[in-house]
Amino acid sequence: GGEIKVGMSFEGKMVVIKITDTGIGISPKDLPHIFKRFYRVDKARSRASGGSGLGLSIAEQIAKSHKGEIRVESEVGKGSTFTVILPIAL
Repeated sequence: GGEIKVGMSFEGKMVVIKITDTGIGISPKDLPHIFKRFYRVDKARSRASGGSGLGLSIAEQIAKSHKGEIRVESEVGKGSTFTVILPIAL
């Protein structure tokens, strides 16, 4: 029953991609760790239903390999916004 929005804009020589959801959000104590390999917020979920904890780590490495970055803002109960900033290839 949630919603996901994807948007893109240009800021100078950078492209900014925002992915926003209306999901459960991420607690402030977990935010500093979510880009670490194998880190999973919900430890009670099995790998079969909850993933391996690699997706955000891989996404961060892809952004960095393109001289960009990925950021997250989140509020528990309201959702999260992931922002990917990449240089425009000319």
